[in-house]
Amino acid sequence: MPQTPDDSRVWFITGASRGLGRAFAEAALDAGDRVIATARDLSALDALIDLHQGRLVALTLDVTRREQVLATVARAVEVFGRLDVVVSNAGQLLYGMVEEATEEQARAHLDVNFFGALWVAQAVTPVLRAQGSGHLFQVTVAGAGGGSASTGLYAAGKAAVSALGEALAEEVEPFGIKVTLLEPGEYDTGLGELGITATDELDVYDEARARMMDGWSEAAEPAADPRRAADVVVELSRMDSPPRHLVLGGTAYDDVLGEFQERTDAYTPWAELSRRAG
Repeated sequence: MPQTPDDSRVWFITGASRGLGRAFAEAALDAGDRVIATARDLSALDALIDLHQGRLVALTLDVTRREQVLATVARAVEVFGRLDVVVSNAGQLLYGMVEEATEEQARAHLDVNFFGALWVAQAVTPVLRAQGSGHLFQVTVAGAGGGSASTGLYAAGKAAVSALGEALAEEVEPFGIKVTLLEPGEYDTGLGELGITATDELDVYDEARARMMDGWSEAAEPAADPRRAADVVVELSRMDSPPRHLVLGGTAYDDVLGEFQERTDAYTPWAELSRRAG
């Protein structure tokens, strides 16, 4: 077992080879903590492992395989003796209209983005409960619960993770376990190139797609540095009473507030009809 300071905390991070997961790992290590970094392909972590000998251990993990998740969490506990911070971050993007998604694409996508998060939660909860402490971060998306054209399956998976996290937080709070749902905005993570699956496009949606692309181009801002989000998460991990939800990014925060107001405005004109229904 690697020899490290007794007062350093142990992080378990999924999807740690790149993007936000990689930034979370680097920030935790810079803070003096120890990290179990997991990913399907660990080759991208070689340089980081060399730089942090004894404090970073990389384990291969496919979060869609429940038994492998359970075994990897058990191995992580063997390595450092405990888990203090868990970041359930592994995910991918499925781009395409709802009608266009095949059954294979939809199931494969939710296997990673929803069931992967579920298996991690089930695997780490007994460990944290036995310790009487621990903090689980589940990565969703800014404004989780709403959907937009062309990212319906992605939004649905993230909304499900958010609902799952809300329930889990209530269930495990009596055991000293904290749960925070992270809602990141746009970060320079490579998700849009490396972690994307696209549907075969139906030409009936060509005009709608063109309008969306124009809108995105007009609203586009430079993607933020993932390290800024990671530094905030390290700060959150040290709080005695952290928030249940946190939007990561100022623009994302403003957008979420606007979306909430739009939803309220959509309900209000129909209040009388709603009340008549019971």
